[in-house]
Amino acid sequence: MTPIEIGLISVVAIILLIYSGVYIPVALGTVSFISVWLMRDNFDLSLKLLRVSVSEGAMETSFATIPLFTFMGLIVSKAGLGADIYDVMSSGFKRVKGGIGMATVGANAVFAAVTGSSIASASVFSKVSVPQMLAQDYNPRFAVGVVAGSSVLGMIIPPSAMLIIYSIVAEVSVGSMFLAGVIPGIMLAIAYVGAIWFMGKYTPNFVGGRPASDYEWMSPWEIASKTLPTVGIIFVVLGGIYTGWLTAVEAGAAGSAVALLVAISRRTISLRGFWEALLETGHITAAILFLIIAASFYSRMLGMAGLPNQLGDLLSQNEAGFILIMVVYVVMMLFLGTLLDTASIILIVVPLFLPLIEDLNMSLIWFGIVTVVGAEIGLLTPPLGISCFVIKSTLNDDRIKLKDVFLGALPFAFVMLIVLIILIAFPVLSLALLN
Repeated sequence: MTPIEIGLISVVAIILLIYSGVYIPVALGTVSFISVWLMRDNFDLSLKLLRVSVSEGAMETSFATIPLFTFMGLIVSKAGLGADIYDVMSSGFKRVKGGIGMATVGANAVFAAVTGSSIASASVFSKVSVPQMLAQDYNPRFAVGVVAGSSVLGMIIPPSAMLIIYSIVAEVSVGSMFLAGVIPGIMLAIAYVGAIWFMGKYTPNFVGGRPASDYEWMSPWEIASKTLPTVGIIFVVLGGIYTGWLTAVEAGAAGSAVALLVAISRRTISLRGFWEALLETGHITAAILFLIIAASFYSRMLGMAGLPNQLGDLLSQNEAGFILIMVVYVVMMLFLGTLLDTASIILIVVPLFLPLIEDLNMSLIWFGIVTVVGAEIGLLTPPLGISCFVIKSTLNDDRIKLKDVFLGALPFAFVMLIVLIILIAFPVLSLALLN
């Protein structure tokens, strides 16, 4: 077999192995190792490339952002800031049709800016928001759909683990990726609120709900006490990066320190809770490092096979322009999103398309935002739909089936697709804060 044939077979083999349940880094690493061995008929070369991938993955400076922002997100969750932000948002929207859903989107957007995790958002707001919506007679499908849809904001609004993973794979600045994610994240949140208003006006039966009978405005002191800690953390992290006072790594350290001070001052964390957060940070960091090492090996294997160049030649021979390349890319991500998680999609498709984007002289920062938004649609689509599974397992309510979660999330997946098309058509939206 030629290297190209081996490369093609390896990509298909990786997807099949992951879908069959093999741990993602194991699938990437094993197939890449065997593929290099077959292409060059040299076992020692495979070992050398593996060693290089391990050393470079562990020594990458930007990798230090992962444990720092992971720890910050865990501490913020323990401090109860998600519930506080939701209380403030819901106090301003309760009398609006679909208002609690809008409050959930707003709270998720703010919560995303201090956690960077879709899974954490889905878990927190399943417990906080869904019971309140059900108590106000909202349609259960709408209730869980809002939480599922808005939970993906955690992977777009910085700090986001997926933005960090992309930055390492594409070798671009983590800080630049964070700044690029701000406007698209806000756009998506506003689009969700607009979609909820539209559904409340034109499909009221799908939304359901009734005006809150116990509605009271929060006092300014209550609003300040519930929002200032979160605003402070956001200011330290994103403000530090935007002004250039802090690098992404330093911002992660500063944000973690502030979050820990908030949790201690609120007495919401014990020594045991602190230790558990450290252990979970270690587990998540080790898993992501393993992913990055395997992805680095996979990228080298693809380069050796010449697959990215071959893909570029194929598209250029067919006179494929920017639009066709992006259509192929988005369709591939949407298809893989029904089978794989976001990290897997990024690790598999980004190395294939990066050379094409560079040849088109397009920004790799913009391409990263497009990639993460496109891959995140997969969190809401069956059969995998990780956010939907998290919500179902967190609620543990027999009245709500997994089918209800997927159907409720479908309108929000469609909104994401529209936002994705806008971001592709207008790259300046992702790059405005970098100029």
